[in-house]
Amino acid sequence: MEKSYTPGLHILSTFKAAEQHLTDAKSCRQFFNDTIAQYQLAKVGEAYHSFENGGFTAIVCLTESHLSIHTWPEYGIATFDVFLSNFNNDNSNKVRAIYHDTLRYFNATETNKQEMLR
Repeated sequence: MEKSYTPGLHILSTFKAAEQHLTDAKSCRQFFNDTIAQYQLAKVGEAYHSFENGGFTAIVCLTESHLSIHTWPEYGIATFDVFLSNFNNDNSNKVRAIYHDTLRYFNATETNKQEMLR
């Protein structure tokens, strides 16, 4: 008999935010670190890169999976995604909470959102 497994919820989004929020990689790093601690996740690696235009990209690898952001301050937009595995328990509520916390942190307006059950 084959076992069934649903890997988890993956949210992908584009949002609008003010330029000052989309250029502050240092504060975003602190926000991500605080969020990871708040939701009792385990960070296993990270990469942050700032661009000449002030935008930045970041990906944080978690034992549970990842979260990432890419910003374009000159257009006032960012893309964000978060995926957490359901290996030990259903993390769907954490994924949704992290997503909403991120919108609040960036004082953002959602322009596109997709929820994918993997």
